[in-house]
Amino acid sequence: MSRLGVGPRPDPAFDRIADMVERLVDVPVAAVTVITADRQFFPGQVGLPEDLAASREMPLSLSLSRHVLEEGAALIIPDVREVPYMRDNQSIRDLGAIAFAGVPLTDSDGLILGTIAAMDQEPRVWTPSEIALLDQLAEVCSSELRLRIEREIAEEARRHAESAHDQISLLGELTETLSAPMALDESLGRLGQLVAGRLADWCLVALAEANGRVRHVSAAHSAPAYAQDAARLAELAVSAEPDLKALILKVQRTGGLIRRDAVDPSLLRDNLVTAELASTAERLGFGSFLIAPITAPVTRRILGALLLVNAPGKPPFGEAEEQTATEIGRRAGLAVDNSRLYRNQRHVAEVLQQSMLPDLPHIPGIDMYARYLPAQGANAEVGGDWYDAFAQPDDSVMLAVGDVSGHDIEAAATMGQVRNLVRGDAYGRQDDPGPLLAQLDRALHGLGVPAAATAVLARVRREAGHYHVAFANAGHPPPILLTPDGTIDVWWAPPEPLLGLLPREARTTHHRDVPPGSTLLLYTDGLVEHPARLIDEGIARIRGVLQGNAALPPEELCSRLIDSTSRRTDDIALLAVCLR
Repeated sequence: MSRLGVGPRPDPAFDRIADMVERLVDVPVAAVTVITADRQFFPGQVGLPEDLAASREMPLSLSLSRHVLEEGAALIIPDVREVPYMRDNQSIRDLGAIAFAGVPLTDSDGLILGTIAAMDQEPRVWTPSEIALLDQLAEVCSSELRLRIEREIAEEARRHAESAHDQISLLGELTETLSAPMALDESLGRLGQLVAGRLADWCLVALAEANGRVRHVSAAHSAPAYAQDAARLAELAVSAEPDLKALILKVQRTGGLIRRDAVDPSLLRDNLVTAELASTAERLGFGSFLIAPITAPVTRRILGALLLVNAPGKPPFGEAEEQTATEIGRRAGLAVDNSRLYRNQRHVAEVLQQSMLPDLPHIPGIDMYARYLPAQGANAEVGGDWYDAFAQPDDSVMLAVGDVSGHDIEAAATMGQVRNLVRGDAYGRQDDPGPLLAQLDRALHGLGVPAAATAVLARVRREAGHYHVAFANAGHPPPILLTPDGTIDVWWAPPEPLLGLLPREARTTHHRDVPPGSTLLLYTDGLVEHPARLIDEGIARIRGVLQGNAALPPEELCSRLIDSTSRRTDDIALLAVCLR
């Protein structure tokens, strides 16, 4: 078993990634591997022989992926039989692996934890787009592995945290604060407010970037009367950056706690850059102090320092306070690292999702414009919103907008599967949207795609003097039509269940005749819904934006609609189609 909690058993998340590699790169064998000192595990796989698929492990010495570990970089091999150090590998015989593409999975320090591996059973020239997709999926897997390391270390820290009862209570409150959905600066500010009065009279929290530049400073005092002085101290500390750098550098050199049981006021005046900073620290009370490092949980790199100070006359800090301060530094470091990892993971998910959204087709007489925007907020995650449009061989045009439930990398990946199923199911067929959605429902269940999704699917045909639109709605917000005379028509329809719940034998197709010059809007619920409001209010707001703007091009309409939303609590996918 590896330190990642990954061993010789299937992992659904990584199996789905391997399945994506197999389908999108079109290879017979795909695997997500984790490497230990002498073993290779396969938490995710497609196409391995039965014995390997059952055991999910093999000796590292027999693995092609070990060469990725040895090289420290991706290996893209058209024919492994032409590579001297690979041609005798047992995988050529056991897996029929002739072409091999292996991309490393890394931890926060860049150390290789495993690989994403794609294997073909004949020589193959890997395309740049296939390599780019493997790189993106490797980032997804790397982020997941890093988060698992963080969770494992956090659990270990929780098990080993032993202090006095009131200090354990403090650590509990602190954990809740640091894990709450808020910006990192706010979390660290609240950390200071919790510590002041419970562990020391006042405290200062400082973080620095890898280049030494100060990233965050906050201060808090136990007495409300000193709140202004504490805030001023934090401001002055930012201005006197050399002092903070010296403090953090001293902690980094020491590698542990620094404690002083008594401080001569002249020490402050002689060692701080500004007189105001020294006098403010004196006014807050500077009798004894304890400095704990804020430490990254995986790399153990010191990210900053927690300065705890008691006023003169107070008892010096003891062993229990030292243990608790050390644990606070660890948990603060975990929060900092989680914030960075979350930003990286969110970026990867956004890139993955954007890469799965299509380029809109150029169709004479039809102007299309689409936007996708992720939700806003420190705790917002990328979801499964999507749009699509493609021309049919019979000159009709298919339009689709949908929303896969969930807000994470898996939702984004599932979105790609659903979108591809819609395309594969609908292309070249003349069925109405209702039967197409019913077939999609059956496909989701039959293929075991773990998706619950809302969607609108529409077919647009140009007819004599007008357009005909047929559409089906699976639990999705209604399409909206803006006609050339300014009429706004919301296409409400009797509600039908989401896709992926219980397959229906039939779904309803609705028909509308649309005059030329009209604009059809398909969108996801992030445009019109808010936790504190009804969807009718969102629809009314959309009506207000569209009123009097029938002549605007679709891209301008999209911008105005998005600008009309308040803080986005959900993703938005928006498709505007102008029928000339």
